[in-house]
Amino acid sequence: MNPALTIACVLLGAPPAVPAAADSSGDYVQLEPLPGGRVSFRVNGEERTVWHPGAAAGRAHFYPLNAPADGGSLVRMGHPGAPNHDHHRGIWFAHHDVGGLDFWSVDPPTTIRQTEWLAIESGLSEGRFACRLGWFGPTGEAVMTQDLSVALRPLSEGDYELELNVALRPAGEEPLTLGQTNFGMLGVRFAETVSEHFGDGRLTDAAGRTAEQAIFGEPNPWMDYSGPIPAGQGENFRFVPAGVTLFDHPTNPGAPVRWHVRADGWMGPSVCREAPRQVTAEQPLRLRYLLHVHAGDYEGAIAKARAAAFADRPPLNVRKSSRPHRAYEFFRADPTALPAGPAPE
Repeated sequence: MNPALTIACVLLGAPPAVPAAADSSGDYVQLEPLPGGRVSFRVNGEERTVWHPGAAAGRAHFYPLNAPADGGSLVRMGHPGAPNHDHHRGIWFAHHDVGGLDFWSVDPPTTIRQTEWLAIESGLSEGRFACRLGWFGPTGEAVMTQDLSVALRPLSEGDYELELNVALRPAGEEPLTLGQTNFGMLGVRFAETVSEHFGDGRLTDAAGRTAEQAIFGEPNPWMDYSGPIPAGQGENFRFVPAGVTLFDHPTNPGAPVRWHVRADGWMGPSVCREAPRQVTAEQPLRLRYLLHVHAGDYEGAIAKARAAAFADRPPLNVRKSSRPHRAYEFFRADPTALPAGPAPE
């Protein structure tokens, strides 16, 4: 347990009231709701990322994604040189063709926003958040629903993991087609200094190949973007090496996925790159991704170990709670054990 937390509880004469957690590494993950529906993810008081529900920006997203130690954000809002790419929002969900509607570009008046939060839990070694998102068309009609369960886990040396578990269903009773496209379902826009073109970063795939030309469109279980990040202030200002390895879970449809990557500083797994996919209420599209935020340059052996651990970990889900004062509770179960029908209301 965090020593500061233990001392405070002893002084108050009360046992440490800490939510149940995955293990006992001693790092406390606090999820703090903020005005506007945002949620701050903090490790021992230091902010790692913030969830933005999409009410203002039209697309729900995570920003910043802070590097270990006192490094700045590894992701940014928008393209460093293209104003027509303002739909790039840190880490975000989007798709270019959902039943014929564009949920990727910035111009179409479609929105992806949180409609309700389901569960928030702080704890030792893991913090968890779950919400429901609505994908809304130009006239405000509901097109698709997205259940999202998130876990943040601290690792050694200030590294951490951000785990994303997604279930997509049509908003109505009819099946919904996600069209064939490079764009979707997840995008990551990296900081200017991390990009190969604008900064001094490097793209690396699971096979050790580097740069956009060698990697674009290739199947890969993971992809890494690493580079220098500003850290500190004033006399302590400097650049530190850091990066993000993004993993595609082996149970995802079409795994290993083909990747859309760019030297200008972005990458995303293209789940519909080779063919359209149909989703129904009974057979939702379930996707699992993991972002390993690491200090230093990319190391293939570490990525391989993280991939193996992610492959063995059951997905995080929510269900109606049997606990008092909680509407929903978290649980982990193998995909075959999940209910086949619609999510519980």
